Amino acid sequence: MGVMTNGPETREDLRDRPLGELVPLLASQIAMLVRQEIELARTELAEKARIAGVGAGLISGAGLVGFAALAALTATFILALVAAGVAAWLAALIVTVVYGVIAGVLALRGREQLKRVAPPVPEQTIDSLKETARWAKTQIK
Repeated sequence: MGVMTNGPETREDLRDRPLGELVPLLASQIAMLVRQEIELARTELAEKARIAGVGAGLISGAGLVGFAALAALTATFILALVAAGVAAWLAALIVTVVYGVIAGVLALRGREQLKRVAPPVPEQTIDSLKETARWAKTQIK
């Protein structure tokens, strides 16, 4: 990264300028850099949110259709047990208990997976800020 100035000035040109001119120049450049970093973070997070929104919508639709399929499957299981000679109330109870066990296992595995998820952070912005900090340190020397 080079020295950021408002014009085609070189490092030597800046060395010839009085400190009173350089301090306001530095302040304006730092402010501009901070605004650019904030805008980069906003853009990056907005893109991630858009992608997550589309994914959430698709998952919601799948859940609705899956719920209807599960209701039909439940009726099928209960009717099959009734046809095998099991009382209707007992057939419904058996299916309910089996579903409860399945739900418990899925919930525990889902919780384990969620613990591994990294928080959604603006990675490019963080990298850019680190690079800017390294550059600033070299310019101070």
